[in-house]
Amino acid sequence: MAGGWARDGAVSEQIEASIEDELKRMQARAQPQGESLIYCAECEEEIPEARRKAIPGVKLCIDCASDRDTRPDMRGGINRRGSKDSQLK
Repeated sequence: MAGGWARDGAVSEQIEASIEDELKRMQARAQPQGESLIYCAECEEEIPEARRKAIPGVKLCIDCASDRDTRPDMRGGINRRGSKDSQLK
């Protein structure tokens, strides 16, 4: 059921588009590409050979990768609905 001037199914389409965008972002982030580095890009410690073989294109050692994974993800999202103020302009 749509409300206001939105067509039927518009809310579902917005939700599906948001989920699809997030999945694409996560898949792109999960796949390192290129040649693995021998030394970590952040701390410059040597990356173990077993890690380089297991994850092609790895750029970080285990410690730096786990630190990066625990950091909050600061990114701006897209407000697909817009605010009431933006609709009044």
